[in-house]
Amino acid sequence: MHVAIAGNIGAGKTTLTKLLAKHYKWEAQFEDVVDNPYLDDFYTKMERWSFNLQIYFLNSRFRQILEIRESGKQIIQDRTIYEDAHIFAPNLHAMGLMTNRDFENYKSLFDLMESLVQPPDLLIYLRSSISNLVAQIHKRGRDYENSISIDYLSRLNERYEAWIHNYTKGKLLIIDVDKLDFVDKPEDLGEIINKVEAELHGLF
Repeated sequence: MHVAIAGNIGAGKTTLTKLLAKHYKWEAQFEDVVDNPYLDDFYTKMERWSFNLQIYFLNSRFRQILEIRESGKQIIQDRTIYEDAHIFAPNLHAMGLMTNRDFENYKSLFDLMESLVQPPDLLIYLRSSISNLVAQIHKRGRDYENSISIDYLSRLNERYEAWIHNYTKGKLLIIDVDKLDFVDKPEDLGEIINKVEAELHGLF
């Protein structure tokens, strides 16, 4: 089984991935942030490194999905291949930070990859306000995220909402994280687990 968590920067994907993996004894697959050789350069000069960064993420996540399906294990994944293609790359293109040529190349590659992979059995989308995202980003203090603007986060949020509104690939669970503290309040985590149970096993 493959469960995936989607959401904007700072929405709490990695944290919830760890908590659900622990609860269900699932194997967790995380985004390749630490070893990504383009991230620092990208946040310093987006228009130069946007294509390189997106191709790196696309390659990394495509490989991840193939490994998930081949393993036959119960796996929960932090961020999906769809977010790169439907949110991050189109946003960079719209902001003039990725050329038409690079964007068309990227889209063509994604379409090919998408035709070869299955969607997750359950997609969990963490919906968040901009103020909550900003607070969480500051709280975790990653150096390369210091330059992220509110405008950039807002653009991403708009694209996330549009993508989720049209998502039809499988089961979808939307969680409003502004109203929940699943780290420090066990009852809030319990509420999320109950919703996951209902989606996976049809317990209403």
